[in-house]
Amino acid sequence: YRELFYNNIEGFLSNTFPVLRALHDDEGWHDMVRDFFRQHHSQTPLFLEIPREFLAWLENADSRYFAEMPFLYELAHYEWVELALDVSEEELPEPLGTGDMLTAVIQLSPLVWLLSYQFPVHLIGPGFRPAEAQEPTYLAVYRDRGDQVRFMELNAATARLLELVRDNTRSSGDALLRRLACELNIAEDSALAFGSDQLRQLWEQSVVVITDQ
Repeated sequence: YRELFYNNIEGFLSNTFPVLRALHDDEGWHDMVRDFFRQHHSQTPLFLEIPREFLAWLENADSRYFAEMPFLYELAHYEWVELALDVSEEELPEPLGTGDMLTAVIQLSPLVWLLSYQFPVHLIGPGFRPAEAQEPTYLAVYRDRGDQVRFMELNAATARLLELVRDNTRSSGDALLRRLACELNIAEDSALAFGSDQLRQLWEQSVVVITDQ
């Protein structure tokens, strides 16, 4: 029974963290999973919450796990987000508006996570293991209308635009882009021209939604 229980949990973790698993040989991976078993007191009995419990344990795990993989926690968090969005009970609102992103009131989809990491977690694998933190990596991980979880790499300007959208309640796209132009010290005309096209693309991808037109 003990072996069956371990194999079930280990298999679920392997499926949730496939890149993390691929970075370890069998001995290293099973040592880490067994340490999780021994050391962590889970706060929930729900099977789908096991990866989050593993992530909580990993945040304060023995430093030896990070000696050659300083990106370990960030990578695990990135992989866990995919599961979290996949099982989220949030729903996208029905499409609204005609796509005029300058006059529309725009908000972030409830199925989008804006993420910032010190390591390029979406590129890490057996052939790429960065030894040091790099420039910040900005990502939007989202579930589209086909219930597919996808990710998008963002530059700093787009990441900031989506932060403004996330915190928005009643401002139009025009107002958000003018605020962004002011923050980044760029010409408003350029921000409006480029930003409206970008917002429309994000709307078509279900990253942002129109709440009022």
